[in-house]
Amino acid sequence: MKQTDSYTRSIHRTGRIGSVLAILWMLGIPAVMCGVYHMFPSVPDLLLFGSGLLAMYVPTAISEVITYVPMLGSASYITFITGNISNLKLPCALNALEMADVEQNSDAGDAVATVTGNPQGKVFLLRADMDALPMEEKSGLPFASQRSCAHTCGHDMHTAMLLGAAQMLKEREKELNGTVKFMFQPGEEVLAGAKSMVEAGILENPHVDAAMGAHMIPMIPVGLGGYGTGVVSASSDHLVIRIAGKGGHGAHPHTAVDPINIGVHIHLALQELISREVDPAETVVLTFGKFQGGEAANIIPASVVMEGTLRTFNEELRARLLARIETVCTHTAEAFQGSAQVTNLCSTCALVIDEDTAQSVARGWQKEGLKMVLRSDKMSGSEDFSEVAAHVPSTFFVMGGGTAEDGCGVGLHSPEIRFREEALIYGAAAYASGAEAWLGTH
Repeated sequence: MKQTDSYTRSIHRTGRIGSVLAILWMLGIPAVMCGVYHMFPSVPDLLLFGSGLLAMYVPTAISEVITYVPMLGSASYITFITGNISNLKLPCALNALEMADVEQNSDAGDAVATVTGNPQGKVFLLRADMDALPMEEKSGLPFASQRSCAHTCGHDMHTAMLLGAAQMLKEREKELNGTVKFMFQPGEEVLAGAKSMVEAGILENPHVDAAMGAHMIPMIPVGLGGYGTGVVSASSDHLVIRIAGKGGHGAHPHTAVDPINIGVHIHLALQELISREVDPAETVVLTFGKFQGGEAANIIPASVVMEGTLRTFNEELRARLLARIETVCTHTAEAFQGSAQVTNLCSTCALVIDEDTAQSVARGWQKEGLKMVLRSDKMSGSEDFSEVAAHVPSTFFVMGGGTAEDGCGVGLHSPEIRFREEALIYGAAAYASGAEAWLGTH
């Protein structure tokens, strides 16, 4: 590819990508909580986009007030992406989808699009997650979410970047030695979306040969990205422990079975699993962030609920610890005349990157002139793109969203988080050039 035809230059010529960022950030659609419950925030009547924000695919800056109808859940989110912008005739994100073959799954709240050059070639999947978090935004931005949920993990950025990549790849469709499949995924925050889409057949029709995902990272300079090989992020299991005892008067504990006492012993015993049953060379994190029970100081409750997460990079160790956690909980509760039930509410495996896929994509980034650094460190956080990577060879990249000097000095999941719009240019280019490079060598 000639430098004058690079993806980054293409974006600069056509304008800024901030339009999609503004739209998705404002929506802040929450994740479907593993099918257990939904968050149904209200929608503001008017969403005002400042001059220049609706300008990725338009040479001139646009300022417009848009009125939306209330939308609930992830299904409405993708309906908005594939429908409302098109109906309003706004020439931004949906151009990419309109020019591709689009399949919409309204029940799951996901969408799939494809761009095909050589129909006899292989298929490379690009994935972006779309869901928000159930928290208020305090970024101070003019297009900040006015709802009780917000994009504080950068998923709006991911979706914007993928839509930008779809637009550019469609424009170069004849140059592709195969098919690029675009995966717009809900439910990453609750570790349910990727698994659901895999089960629904995202990796077939057409069959996917390799895949790539991405994530924005704050406090890293714009234009600088990174990737790894092997295991790069931990598994995660969201554990719920329901402890049943026997309620009673606080003055007569001998007539009751105290579930709080049982919970305390279970918590301590589970931490002993890490310190006494796990090789010190292994990385394991078991954190309980919720311990709920009781209504008054002088009443022994009948039940208690504990919730936490188990994270590790070793799948064999993960399976062993999950079994041991259930055994310890059950027998500890029985020792104090109560009972305990362990539920794995939602989970994802560790993310394992295929070296050949990573290097093939990296050669495309190098040709594009992107600054992408190969790193060996691992993230103790989890990423449910791992469910895709467990089935097809995959790679994953992170993209810097700005430093503290840029006003981007807080971490993911913070209500004050900000990202520089310029980062979207590099993310879209990384998606597009990586996909084209992989197809060109396979």
